[in-house]
Formats: sequence, C-alpha cells, structure tokens
Amino acid sequence: MRRVTRPLAMLGLAMGVALGAAADDTHERSPHGILHRISQDDIARVDGRLREALEARGMRLMTVVDHAGNAAGVDLELPETRTFIFGNPAVGTPMMQCQGSLALDLPQKMLLRETTEGTRIEWNDPHYLARRHDLEACDLPLDKVAGALSAIAEAAAGP
Repeated sequence: MRRVTRPLAMLGLAMGVALGAAADDTHERSPHGILHRISQDDIARVDGRLREALEARGMRLMTVVDHAGNAAGVDLELPETRTFIFGNPAVGTPMMQCQGSLALDLPQKMLLRETTEGTRIEWNDPHYLARRHDLEACDLPLDKVAGALSAIAEAAAGP
C-alpha cells in the first residue's frame, strides 16, 4: 500500500482554516469519535446556515439524506434527521491515497437531528478516523481538518 508522506499544507487552506489553527476542543466527545454541538434553532434554520457555511468554505454539497422523509415513505416515524454529505476532492483524495479504506468515511458527513435538547449537529472527529484507518504514517494536518469541521458546525449552530 502506498503511503503519502508529503506535507499537505493545501489541506488547511482548502478547508478554509488558517495554517496555524488548532482543533477546537470545546465540543463534547464520545468514545466513538462523534463530536457534536446543540443549536436552539429549528432544523430548517440550522440546515440553511450549514449550507451557507459549506458554500463559504468551498465545499461541494453532494447530497442531503432526509431520513425522516424516508421513514415516512414506509409508514414509520423519525424526528427530523438529515445527513449532509460534502467535501472537497483536493482534500479528501490525498487522505484516501494514504489509506484507501478511508473512502468508507469520506466524503465528510454532518448530521442534523431534532432532539429534546434542540437541533443536534454531529460529525466524525478526524483524529478518531485517523486511528480507525491507521493513518499514523501519513503526514496529514488533522488539526486543521478538525478545526474546519468545528467552524462549519459552529456556523450552522448559529449565535
């Protein structure tokens, strides 16, 4: 398997994060690598802000999966739940060159779902994905990716 060891400084720039930025550790972490934020706004507002945040950072929104709509199609109920699938091939491709199995988790995903706490925004911690896919031998700026995803979630959560 070919390992990419060249620096990927463009990754931080493509994700819209300053090169010196570090990951924001203010979100709640789970042992399963899921980070989250809670917004008190309804899912429609969070959805709109997420779309704006992705566009502002040059991310390609590939699709949005409407899980509640799919459930209703088979006469089941689910709170409003949407998975946004997005990315930037200039960022994701070098990561997959490092370890092909990362394609199981890329493109990036961000989940919006209505809960009793408000609209919950969830995403995978890139450091968790690095452990999951054995990316230690790769020179990847995971802190920058984590910072970008955190900034996108913050923008979606709103003030």
